[in-house]
Amino acid sequence: MSAAPEPKVYGWCPGALRPMMSGDGLVVRVRAPMGKLSATQARGVARLSQEFGNGLLDISARANLQMRGIREDGHAELIEALRDLGLIDPDARAEARRNVLLAPFWATGDDTHAIATDLSAALTAAADLSLPGKFGFAVDCGAAPVLQDTAADIRVERIGETLILRADGSETGLPVTRESAVAEALALARWFLKQGGAPEGRGRMRRLIARRGPPAAHAAPVAGAEFTAKPGAVPAGTLAALEFGQMPAATLADLADHGEIRLTPWRALLVEGAASLPPLPGLILDATDPRLQVIACTGAPGCLQALSSTRDLARDLAPHIPAGTKLHISGCAKGCACPGPAPLTLTATAQDDFSLIRHGTAADQPLKTHLSADALRAAPELLTEGS
Repeated sequence: MSAAPEPKVYGWCPGALRPMMSGDGLVVRVRAPMGKLSATQARGVARLSQEFGNGLLDISARANLQMRGIREDGHAELIEALRDLGLIDPDARAEARRNVLLAPFWATGDDTHAIATDLSAALTAAADLSLPGKFGFAVDCGAAPVLQDTAADIRVERIGETLILRADGSETGLPVTRESAVAEALALARWFLKQGGAPEGRGRMRRLIARRGPPAAHAAPVAGAEFTAKPGAVPAGTLAALEFGQMPAATLADLADHGEIRLTPWRALLVEGAASLPPLPGLILDATDPRLQVIACTGAPGCLQALSSTRDLARDLAPHIPAGTKLHISGCAKGCACPGPAPLTLTATAQDDFSLIRHGTAADQPLKTHLSADALRAAPELLTEGS
C-alpha cells in the first residue's frame, strides 16, 4: 500500500476575520475578550452558529470558540453580527496578534486579569509587531501555574511570591511586576524576532530557545507545576468538559441561563457561579467519564486533511483505555488536537486504516500499522499488548 499523503501545513490558525476552509465549510475562530462570554454573547453566538453554520461549536486548545460549517456567502454578514456582540477585532492582523490565553480561575482585578487586559490592548495596538500566526502568550498568575502544559510562546507565571516572565522552553525567566510585565513581554517578543525565531514568518519560541538559550537577563529559576482539570465544582463556578471539545450550539445557549461562561484550554467551559449544571448534549460532568482519556480531532469528513473518521472510534475505545492513560486519535499525521507526545496515538493513514504509536506524536514511527477500526473495536487490547 502506498504511503499516506503528506498533510498540508498552513502555518497559521483560523480567526474570525481570516477563516479557514475545512471539509464542512469555513471554520471561524472567535477570540473572546478575556476568554469570556456574557450570557448575551453566548446566546448570540449560538444563534449565529445555527443561522450561518452547521450548529456545531468547538473549544480549541487555546480556549478559543470555533464556529463550524460557516457558509462562505454568509461570512461577511456573520462578522457584522459578531462585531455587534463585541467579539471582533479591528482587523485581521490585530486579531492574530491578540493571541492571549489567561488562566480561567482569575478574579476581576487580580494579577492575571490585569496583566491579560493590558497585554491584549498592547498587542492590538502594536501594528509593527509581525509575529507568526501561531505565536501566543499565556498569563498564569494564580497561586500556582495551571497552564504549563498548554502551548504558549511567552508566559507570565507566579513562582512563590514572584511574577516571572518566561520564554517557552526555558528553565529560567525574568522577575517582573504587575506594572512591568506587559512591556517586558513585548520586549521578549521583539527579541524572538531579532534572533531569527521566525524565518519566512514561521517559528516558535521553544525551537529558538533550544538553539540559543534565553536572553542573559532571564536567569531566575522556574519551578514546574502539574495541574489536571476535571469536571465539577471549582471556586469560580462549575467546570463542564466537552466531548472531544465540541458541543451543539443549543447547549451553549442553555448554559447561558446558568451564568456567564469562561472558555478554557482544557476543552471545557467554566460557568461562573453555577453550583451545578444539568446534563446537556455534548457535556461531560462526571470526572470519571472514560471519554476524558481520549483526544480526537474532527476527522473526516469535517477536516479536509483527515484520512478517516475519528470520533466514533474514540467513543468506542474510551471504556477500554487503562486508567491514567491518554489515547490520541488523529485523522492525519499533523496531530492538531494533540501536537505533543501521548502515551497512545492512533494516526489514520487511509480510510479506516490506522497506525499505532506509543509515547510519541501522530507523526512518529509506528509500532503497529494497518489496524482497522473494526479490528480495534473487536480487540482493544491491541493498543496496549506488549507494552
